[in-house]
Amino acid sequence: MARIVRVARSSSSLFGFGSRFYSTSAEVTSGVSHASSPPTPFLHGGGARRDAAKDRNVQWVFLGCPGVGKGTYASRLSTLLGVPHIATGDLVREALASSGPLSQQLSEIVNQGKLVSDEIIINLLSKRLEDGEAKGESGFILDGFPRTMRQAEILGDVTDIDLVVNLKLPEEVLVDKCLGRRTCSQCGKGFNVAHINLKGENGKPGISMDPLLPPPQCASKLITRADDTEEVVKARLRIYNETSQPLEEYYRSKGKLMEFDLPGGIPESWPRLLEALRLDVYEEKQSAVA
Repeated sequence: MARIVRVARSSSSLFGFGSRFYSTSAEVTSGVSHASSPPTPFLHGGGARRDAAKDRNVQWVFLGCPGVGKGTYASRLSTLLGVPHIATGDLVREALASSGPLSQQLSEIVNQGKLVSDEIIINLLSKRLEDGEAKGESGFILDGFPRTMRQAEILGDVTDIDLVVNLKLPEEVLVDKCLGRRTCSQCGKGFNVAHINLKGENGKPGISMDPLLPPPQCASKLITRADDTEEVVKARLRIYNETSQPLEEYYRSKGKLMEFDLPGGIPESWPRLLEALRLDVYEEKQSAVA
């Protein structure tokens, strides 16, 4: 089995996350779990900000239930930091669309409703990282990997993950988001028709998310995924929660887990996530340059 390439890195990773970013159930302030009290809101470990522009070789993992928005936020951070957003689902789809023995093997697996094996996923990821290193890429943001403890252990053996961001939303919101997903059958773009307005209770803030509606040319061409039913979505969430607990504990024990409770949609969550990652000042600098 091909091993994942160890991506070249400088001696210090962005913000020194390995020693300063960790979370426990001790305290939650403004959506981010903190291990000590009283930290600056959204910031783990305090301390001075560093210029992210000169240390962009981040090696991050995004965790979270189906529908939480991992791809959305990982993609935005990828653009901001100039590092690739690598989604293992995309790697599988690209392999399926190619020609050759692997494409045929994957087609048989998918058509039979089976899970793609760890070996295949790891080989695809290994090749993607090797290709990126050859092109001069200096980091990555992983989305959809690792999903199991075995994958996490293999990944940890061959590369150093700086930070694992665990995005969180209440199950009620996740179900509504998944049931609201729509895709334009013509252009392929994704939308969401769900209007979410969860009232706060027991000291927890409410969550409001506006729908992401399609333009007029797509409105009559929307389709729903066959597996986006309430029964299937809830089963998917239950399975994820069962398998994710050991994974979260694994990264928490290594001091690399940052839990982030999304406060709402992108307009509310994006600036707070940037602040939690100490990237808000960096975004302002990038916007000023642009």
